[in-house]
Amino acid sequence: MAVNRVIVIVLDSVGIGELPDAAAYGDVGSHTLGNTAVAVNGLHLPNLEKMGLGNIAILQGVNPQTAPTAVYGKMAEVSAGKDTTTGHWEMMGVQLQRPFPTYPRGFPPDVMESFESAIGRGTLANYPASGTVIIEELGTEHMQTGKPIIYTSGDSVFQIAAHEAIIPIEELYAMCRTAREILRGEHEVGRVIARPFVGEPGSFTRTANRHDFSVTPPEPTLLDNLKEAGLMVHAIGKINDIFAGQGVTGYVYTQDNMDGVDKTLAALYDRREKGLIFTNLVDFDAKFGHRNNPQGYADALAAFDRRLPEILAGLTDDDLLVITADHGNDPTTPSTDHSREYVPLLITGKPARAGTNLGVRATFSDLAATIADLLGGKRPSCGASFSDQIITNPT
Repeated sequence: MAVNRVIVIVLDSVGIGELPDAAAYGDVGSHTLGNTAVAVNGLHLPNLEKMGLGNIAILQGVNPQTAPTAVYGKMAEVSAGKDTTTGHWEMMGVQLQRPFPTYPRGFPPDVMESFESAIGRGTLANYPASGTVIIEELGTEHMQTGKPIIYTSGDSVFQIAAHEAIIPIEELYAMCRTAREILRGEHEVGRVIARPFVGEPGSFTRTANRHDFSVTPPEPTLLDNLKEAGLMVHAIGKINDIFAGQGVTGYVYTQDNMDGVDKTLAALYDRREKGLIFTNLVDFDAKFGHRNNPQGYADALAAFDRRLPEILAGLTDDDLLVITADHGNDPTTPSTDHSREYVPLLITGKPARAGTNLGVRATFSDLAATIADLLGGKRPSCGASFSDQIITNPT
């Protein structure tokens, strides 16, 4: 059966168990889904359960199915790193041999001096921190001095936090572009991120005007190949930013997970042309994984699960829905950073051979090769296709 559209929904950070090399990343014992399930005395995900999520790994509250409604399996990451950019790039066929640089002691003086000179003002902080914590600690001083707050994390990121009333959004974005130009060569971080916030001291709140300024992929991704073939590549959420706009034919940003689901549904009904709809739902990672909040994480999973029937109802007879993730972020471990984990893989739709067990795929890039075969685009340089295993009556 021919496939007209593939819809990929990335549940950001929803990992499903440590990779064999987890020790090298300090992530032994990490299991985002499994440990979260134990922490909350069982997950309630009836729709993901029916698809076969409990067939991939033992998850408290999620039972394995004798006849799962989806193709199921998990994928390993082979690229060096465990960040958002690396995971998404590998998923679209580009593998990295060298991880993006990280800055556990802050950015070096030469970087900061160049940045401050370029923006014409000093800065605050320059150390790893939680985004919500650092604006509470330094937000008042920022408002008094006008100095932006610079911080990083265990990921390869240069983050700039600023109150929207002190540094307007477009000025903050300009600062990010300046930082992006400075952070080249040995200091080429994966992303420069604008982190605007509003409110008064003691009650600051980050806004949805976040914007990621990513590096450009080093070679063509599946998105480029699909676009070159004249196919749709519609990006929802931060997908456009992750790929620096390359290979994208249309995009929309989102406010939160539910807005991401709403905009995915809108695309299902409005974007009927052949190609890829690619969604990232970021709340699991940003709001709960990084804040070590397993109950919030479980609640967000349940909220997505409740919306799954709407998504399934929006599929046409020649659509395939793929649900996966880009890395882990176990909210039960002492770390607040990403974790080196396998990611789940669930594929459903009328063309799919329900109940097929894909086992463990050697790389996220197998998904890219498969989508290329299904849609008729050129395969990227990495990945082995499993399209012949999952499609009923291929034509």
